Amino acid sequence: MPRFQTAIVSKILDTRKGLVRLQVQVGRVKRRATAFVDLTGPIDIGDTVILNTTGVDLGLGTGGDDFVLWNLRQTKFDSKTKGHVLKMRYTPWQVNTLVAEAPESPHHDQLATACSLEGMPVVACGLHSQLAPVAAMLKHADPDLKLVYVMTDGAALPIAHSDLVATLEERKVIDATITCGHAFGGDLESVNVFSALVAASEVLNADVTIVAMGPGIVGTATLLGHTGMEQGQVLSAAGSLGGRPVAALRISFADDRERHRSVSHHTLSALRFATSTRCTIAVPDLDIGQLTLVMEDLAESGIAEMHDVRIVDSWETANALAAFDLEPTTMGRNFKDDPAFFEAAGAAGMLAADMIYESAE
Repeated sequence: MPRFQTAIVSKILDTRKGLVRLQVQVGRVKRRATAFVDLTGPIDIGDTVILNTTGVDLGLGTGGDDFVLWNLRQTKFDSKTKGHVLKMRYTPWQVNTLVAEAPESPHHDQLATACSLEGMPVVACGLHSQLAPVAAMLKHADPDLKLVYVMTDGAALPIAHSDLVATLEERKVIDATITCGHAFGGDLESVNVFSALVAASEVLNADVTIVAMGPGIVGTATLLGHTGMEQGQVLSAAGSLGGRPVAALRISFADDRERHRSVSHHTLSALRFATSTRCTIAVPDLDIGQLTLVMEDLAESGIAEMHDVRIVDSWETANALAAFDLEPTTMGRNFKDDPAFFEAAGAAGMLAADMIYESAE
């Protein structure tokens, strides 16, 4: 069951569009909290707020922050959001959004019968942290490429929660965002990943679309019980709509967990069981020992037969990240700690760029 606490706001730590980070006092204990002000209204020092402390109390990966449910100073709050499609439906936090494909949207007529990506590359990631090397490698290859990030609802739902997205937008590594499913707060909203991909192509004129869940992932140490399975569904959606689906492998040789070493079991399951279309898998050009292990994983799982495997020169990944002053981490590890992870994502970005070049020739 969820856990709640009443707290007093003692300090404003950080603010940006849609989000404020706070230091709060619960009795004599100081805690950190995040508020999504489009849902709670403004918050000031001295306000009394209700917190959901469940994630922190259970030691889960919410970044060490509690979440503000309500500011007791507010007797009512109207966010003035438009649209009739509810996200987080039938919960106390349901929020109405103007989805791009809705009848009241200015894009409705454009999207009413749209169902083709016309060959647009779609890079499907298994983790939010892969977004940075994929996007950086694409922009490093061609700064004029228009990149759209579609955030699914496999993890965090408010896009405002992502420090990484805020940084990539600020440094113009990604050009626009779409939140689909129950995720919300993007430049455009969409009902599902199919309509999000078409909106990226038709409305935002994306050259490449990158799809990944927000921060956080659900896992259970079982074959199928993880939200990383959505990667396969994204690839299938891209293929069925006439896009060119590219799979970013989740690779690590630094993870202590055997199931995530070499190619993660999350990726293997998604590509085996959840992908109904043939896609192209980007494999980074690692040292011969690591590359052999990766290729063995793909062969033994049958994935190498189901999909097209391309070894991609990924050595520029570090330079691409440095060019935009990006220092992403995954599970607390940076590029130096786990280069194969970031090079695998960079390889997917490079492969998508190559597809653009090949189609232009």
